[in-house]
Amino acid sequence: MGERRYRAAKLAGLKSIPVIVRQTNDDQLLKEALIENIHRSQLNPLEEGAAYQQLLNDFGYTHDELASKLSKSRPAITNTMRLLNLPTSVQRRVAAGIISAGHARALLSLTDQKEIENLANKIVAEGLTVRAVEEIVASGSAKVKGGSVKRGKIIAPKIKDIAEQLSDHLDTRVNVELGKKKGKIVIEFATLEDLERISKIIKGK
Repeated sequence: MGERRYRAAKLAGLKSIPVIVRQTNDDQLLKEALIENIHRSQLNPLEEGAAYQQLLNDFGYTHDELASKLSKSRPAITNTMRLLNLPTSVQRRVAAGIISAGHARALLSLTDQKEIENLANKIVAEGLTVRAVEEIVASGSAKVKGGSVKRGKIIAPKIKDIAEQLSDHLDTRVNVELGKKKGKIVIEFATLEDLERISKIIKGK
């Protein structure tokens, strides 16, 4: 731990630097190294998600505990980890910066892997914005076949504003769909813990 600081001190010609010497076991050292790496390295979203997943799997953190440890919001942790569920071909594009994390999160609202891949192709080919991708997915009738997208009715601006307000309030993605006779609200959650959090917000607790 602190190797980068040590090298920087050597380059600066410092004769001494203040340090804290601690005895620690291998597991604790690995945990601290992972956390420092997340804090200080320029990781792409997929690398971040993999690091979060390792901390949860190997050291038993909950999403809330990890968020507190890293000074991030719990949804930021959860949503970054969800990127690991994308098809491999799409993950490569996210890692390379060809598709942004915002585009990738919008793609996660689709369940069919082929549709995700084809819409990802369309994002790259046509330079779709994140909002455009969200509209395609939220339209409810969007189907992606052979690289083409059949777009449904665009959601009215007022409906989109309401969806955004709900998303901000609940700190998760919310889709509001308006049909001919009735509409529906779709609230996404990542884990049972996340669902309980959303339920408490709705109940005003």
